[in-house]
Amino acid sequence: MASSLRSAATLLSRTAAAHPRLAARRALATSAARLQASAPEVVVSAPLAHAAADGPKFPGALHSKYTHELAFIKQSAVLPTYRVLDQDGQIVDAAQDPHVDEAWAVKVYKTMVTLNTMDMILYEAQRQGRISFYMTNYGEEATHMGSAAALELDDIIFGQYREAGVLMYRGFTIDEFMNQCYSNVHDYGKGRQMPVHYGSNKLNFQTISSPLGTQLPQAVGAAYALKRAKKPNVAMCYFGEGAASEGDFHAALNMATTTNSPVLFFCRNNGFAISTPVSDQYRGDGIAARGIGYGMHTLRVDGNDVLAVYRATQLARKHAIEHSEPVLIEAMTYRVSHHSTSDDSSAYRSKREVEDWKARDNPVTRFRKYMEAKGWWDQAKEDKHKKETRKTVLAAFAKAEREPKPPVVDLFTDVYDTVPPHLREQEKELHALMAKYPDHYSTAAYAPSK
Repeated sequence: MASSLRSAATLLSRTAAAHPRLAARRALATSAARLQASAPEVVVSAPLAHAAADGPKFPGALHSKYTHELAFIKQSAVLPTYRVLDQDGQIVDAAQDPHVDEAWAVKVYKTMVTLNTMDMILYEAQRQGRISFYMTNYGEEATHMGSAAALELDDIIFGQYREAGVLMYRGFTIDEFMNQCYSNVHDYGKGRQMPVHYGSNKLNFQTISSPLGTQLPQAVGAAYALKRAKKPNVAMCYFGEGAASEGDFHAALNMATTTNSPVLFFCRNNGFAISTPVSDQYRGDGIAARGIGYGMHTLRVDGNDVLAVYRATQLARKHAIEHSEPVLIEAMTYRVSHHSTSDDSSAYRSKREVEDWKARDNPVTRFRKYMEAKGWWDQAKEDKHKKETRKTVLAAFAKAEREPKPPVVDLFTDVYDTVPPHLREQEKELHALMAKYPDHYSTAAYAPSK
C-alpha cells in the first residue's frame, strides 16, 4: 500500500505543471505516503479472520453467510397462521387460552352483533337513497374486536375505512355513527366527508380519508412522536392487502424499521382488493412475508378467531413498546359483503362461494359457540340483545335523519386560523347567489349560521 501511495504522489508531481489544481492533491498524497511508511503493519487478529471466513460482513447484509452453491431463492417456508379457537369454538391448545372473563366476552360478542345490525340498517338506507354511500363489515368482525380489545385508549388508531367495529368497541355511540353517515349538524366532520369516514379526538381515532394507503406513513410519524415523548403507547394502523400494493406501504414499513418506531401494522387480508382477487395482486406468501423482508417482527393470525387476534395484538403491542420496534400482523379473513354500496361482488365471485364461507367459518358464530360452551350465552340472551339493538339503531337512525345539515358558513372555516380575503369573497358571492336564486339554493335543511 505504501508503494502505491508513493507512485500516486510521483504521478501527481509530474502532472502538476500541466494541471495546477493537482498541486494540493500531490501534497496530500505525499503526506499519506509518509504516514503509511511510518505506520506499523496491520495484522488481522484470529477472531476477525474467523469472522471474515464465516461471512462476507458487507454493511448491506451483515448476517449473510458464504455458500459454494449457486441457486435462486424464491421463497422460504410458508408462514403459519396462528389460531386459538377451531371452527366449533373449542380451544385448540389449552396453553394458548387467554382466559378471558365473561364480561370481556359478552362485550366483544354484543359489539359484533350491534355492528351487524347497524350495517344492515345503513346498507338498506343507502339503497333507499337516504344516505349516499356505505360499507359493511360482514366477515371481518373478529379482526375489529380482537385487536381493539388488546389496545389502550391512549394508543392512536389510523384506520382505512372498514374498522367501524374498532371505533364502536372504543365507545363511539350509535348516534355518533348515524350523525356522521347523515352528515348532519352533529357530525364531527361538519358534513365535509363521505359516510363511514369516521374520526374521534376523544377516542384517539384519526379521521379516515379516502385515498388508499395515506394512513400508513402517517401512523409511523405518530409512533415516532410517541417514542420521542417516551409514552408507553403504540400507533395502530389498519389496512387491507390491496393497500399493501401502494408505494406508501413500502415507504412506511421501511421508515418504521429504520426509525425503530412503535407502530403496529394490521393488515386485514380479506381476499379481494375491491374486485381484484389476491391471485392477481401478488405471488409471494401473502403480506406477512414482506414484513420479514423489511426486518420486522411479524405474525400471521386467523382473522376469524377473535381470541387469536386478541392474543396476537397483545403480544405485538407488548413487543413494540418494550423494544421500540414495529410489528406487522396479517389477519387472514374473508370479506362476505360487497366492497361497498358501489360494488356488486357477484360480478367477480360466485354467490355460492360467499355462502360457503358464511356457513363454514363465520367469526361471530365461532365466538358464540365458544361462549355457549362456557355457559355465558344462550338463545334467550341472543334474541333479547338483537331486539334491543335493532330498536336502538332505528331510533338513532330516525333522529339523525331529522337533524339539519351543518350551517353554510362551515364551508369556509377550519382551514385557516383567520379566514383569508379570497375565501371571504367566495362566501359573499355564494350568499348573493343564494339570495338571487332561493329556489335553487334553499337553506331550509341547514342549521342557521352562528
